[in-house]
Parts: sequence; structure tokens; C-alpha cells
Amino acid sequence: MLPAPLRALFGLRVVRTRFAALMDRDAPGIWNSIACRKRYLDDAVARAIADGITQIVVLGAGFDTRAARFTASSEATAVEVDLPRSVARKRRRLRDSRVVLAPIDFEHDDLATVLTSRGYDPARPAIIVWEGVTQYLTAEAVHDTLRALDNAALGTRLAFTYVRQEFLDGAELYDAPGLRRRFIDTGVWRFGLRPAEVAELISRFGWREHEQVGPDEYRERYLDPAGRIGPVSPVERCVAAVKN
Repeated sequence: MLPAPLRALFGLRVVRTRFAALMDRDAPGIWNSIACRKRYLDDAVARAIADGITQIVVLGAGFDTRAARFTASSEATAVEVDLPRSVARKRRRLRDSRVVLAPIDFEHDDLATVLTSRGYDPARPAIIVWEGVTQYLTAEAVHDTLRALDNAALGTRLAFTYVRQEFLDGAELYDAPGLRRRFIDTGVWRFGLRPAEVAELISRFGWREHEQVGPDEYRERYLDPAGRIGPVSPVERCVAAVKN
């Protein structure tokens, strides 16, 4: 997604190291946390495809290339939804991609209508990825999104991230007061959950929590085997769920 000069620049280890240090200045371990969450969600999509699921849905994709990568290496189809401006910019960069890009405003548009109009078939299982989005929404918009997926086929998988409620409340800063000032004090992040609340919330919309992961699981699965060191931020967690 980056222009060629920036791709070359970020190909340099010293640049990546400096960029990671700048990110970790506001939230120690956020660089490792984001890298691990992306690996975790990639693994979730890869397992779904290996198990015969051929539909990928990405909610609030931003400039992530996950759908483009997996549709290029499999027979899966993919629909991404995001804000109109983001979709327009991404479409210009992914000219040869098989991913269907659909504009949406999660606060106002009907997600089910947008998805089905762009080729998503709710009668067939899918893998739905919702990465780095929920914290930007109101609780009502989060619930509406889950409600819009009510008719997803049994066996559909949902993988999403959330920010911990105690961080939004200010009860626990996780050594990241700078991150809180940037995103919470300014009203950018509005929604959070406590780990024990997740299963009950998603069960109201027909989903069963399969697992929930954070720093401990990331370190065991990804960082330690790769010999990668450094902290992992606990501010955000990943959840994998299955449609009952």
C-alpha cells in the first residue's frame, strides 16, 4: 500500500526500529501488540480457508492488505467495507485485486444490505475480521454491527479486537498515559470491554467465544519462538468466535 520510496525506506531495519521506538514511547509494547494481533488474525483467516471457508469479510479494513493477500493465494472471495474516503484511496492502490471494496458509515448505513449487495452470501460460512475498529464506535454501533450479522450461516467465524474498558475509564493506564491522552481524552476512542464481559455480549447476537488472547498468548505463540524481545501492550485484545 505504500508508495515505492516509502517501501524502500521501511525496508531498512534502522527505520523500522526507530518507528517502533516512537510508537512505544506513548504505549510500551504497542508495536509488538499490533504485529502479534495481525499475525493472529492472519492465522484465523488461514485456518478458515484450510477448513473450506471461501468467503472473507473485513469490517473497517483501512489500508490492511489481508484480503488481497489471501484472495491472491486461494479461491476465496472477499468483501471489505470501510469509510468512503478510505475505500476510494485503497481502490486506486489495489487496481488488480479481486477484493470487492464497499463504502459504508458504520454509524448510519445498514451493514447487512451493503454486504449482500456486494456479493456476500450469508447462507454460506465466512470468516469475518473486525480489526482495530470497535474502539472508534459507540456501543450502539457495535451492537448494530453484531446484529447485522445475525443471519450469518452456522459455522461462520468472527475475529475481532477490542480495547480494555479499564483503560478507557482511566482505572488502569498500562504505562500508556500518552496513548490515553491522544485517543480517549480527545474522544476518538469510545468503546471498550472487560475480558469477562466479551462472551456474554457476543452470545446475545448468536456467537460463541472460542478464545481470547493478549500479551501472554502472543509471547508464547509468536515472540518467544521467533526470539523477539520487548514488552507487549495489554491495552488491546483479540477474540475468536463462532456462529452458533
